[in-house]
Amino acid sequence: MPRISLDKKELYSDFIKKEAGILGFASCGISKAEFLADQAPLLEQWLKNGHHGEMKYMENHFDKRLDPTKLVPGAKSVISLLYNYFPSETQIEGTYKISKYAYGEDYHHVIKQKLYKLVETMQLDLGDFQARVFTDSAPVMERIWAQKSGLGWLGKNSLLISKQKGSYFFLAEIILDLELEYDGEFKTDHCGTCSKCIDACPTQAILPNNTVDGSKCISYFTIELKDKIPPAFKGQFNDWMFGCDICQDVCPWNRFSSPHSEKRFMPQPDLLVKDKKEWEEITCEIFSQIFKKSAVKRTKYDGLLRNIEYLKK
Repeated sequence: MPRISLDKKELYSDFIKKEAGILGFASCGISKAEFLADQAPLLEQWLKNGHHGEMKYMENHFDKRLDPTKLVPGAKSVISLLYNYFPSETQIEGTYKISKYAYGEDYHHVIKQKLYKLVETMQLDLGDFQARVFTDSAPVMERIWAQKSGLGWLGKNSLLISKQKGSYFFLAEIILDLELEYDGEFKTDHCGTCSKCIDACPTQAILPNNTVDGSKCISYFTIELKDKIPPAFKGQFNDWMFGCDICQDVCPWNRFSSPHSEKRFMPQPDLLVKDKKEWEEITCEIFSQIFKKSAVKRTKYDGLLRNIEYLKK
């Protein structure tokens, strides 16, 4: 790519952010594509400590996680985007719970379609460039790039938090070989002395250094773990049968969360009103109907039954 003047970089970046907003993204920030040298020892230690549990894929592509140019040769910029998924309604009280992000259609498909549309629009107006899009689907350190792009800071629960929007949003990236105007890194930690997420986590998965021991996380047990759930955690899941929102639900910054308007994230009505007995008696056919396009399909019917059985008193 030829070098772009400072004025053009600014114009291009403004155009990208405007188009991202039109597509429904809540925020958009841009950072320089460079090797994440400061993250290498942290990632290495996290893996060495076994905090990834049985997620062996986390051990793969170590270099790619740290260097965007290994994902897109000649990469110059990382565009980070946030997409709100906070629902207007939640499940009835006293039932088995599903993480809010999985109420509607699988976000991987919904957001990737929007990312492809954004890249298509950019290429029509800005000219040809090489790019790849990502949303929790490749070895990309999404939260780090979002922070470097000025979109928020990493909370004690390791999630990205925005002062204006809280943390109920999906992260997505476009890595491209186009030089753009870069936003400054968000460097202020606004969690302060608050420890609500640490105190509320029933399995003590949140460590005091802004990291999570994934091998103790309820989301890990109910989604990622394919074996039996260890009996040592029996009675500690607070009725979460797929994922967990505890650390987000107690976060004071989520008082600023506002309901999304994405039709494809609207829940199937039956999902919100089923009580425990109905979940315990769910058939494979009903499972397929309710979760036809949902991320819950990851755990499969048998996996959801395993989780429900574990939750039963």
